[in-house]
Amino acid sequence: MGNARRLLLIEDDAAFARTLARSFERRGYAVHVLPGLEALQAALEAGESATHAVVDLKLAGGASGLACVKALHAHDPGILIVVLTGYASIATAVEAIKLGACHYLAKPSNTDDIEAAFARAGSGGDAEVELVGRQTSIKTLEWEHIHEALAAADFNISEAARQLGMHRRTLARKLEKRRVK
Repeated sequence: MGNARRLLLIEDDAAFARTLARSFERRGYAVHVLPGLEALQAALEAGESATHAVVDLKLAGGASGLACVKALHAHDPGILIVVLTGYASIATAVEAIKLGACHYLAKPSNTDDIEAAFARAGSGGDAEVELVGRQTSIKTLEWEHIHEALAAADFNISEAARQLGMHRRTLARKLEKRRVK
């Protein structure tokens, strides 16, 4: 890929990935779609490089896109990474940024939103963003606590379950019940 703007799209939803890839290709990006962490690791080992990446937070098989963010940032700290999710939470947003993402967007987001996020990278943030007061539910707090434990355990479900004091199967059921996409 000799193109100046090379995009890695880590997304397990083939239809969404195809649509997003076509949209980015029309804007001059060379796009490589990967379904998950294993494919990403194989591509990076094969010498794949990119200037931009879009990572879905919830990948097939319960895998976390945060592990992809970590791998991408470790491979090239200069890559601009945007995380997309259908179930945004404060915990996963914070972890994504800590691991090297430049932005975190809730779905539905389109190519314009993602390009705007890439353009704002390195701007230091927006002090004018609207502050919205909202009550946090107990379920949301539980969900964020689970994700903090998962991140602390490097996304190892068994270790996170031990840290949370619950059975591994219980944690797996909770993760399956409320999918992060």
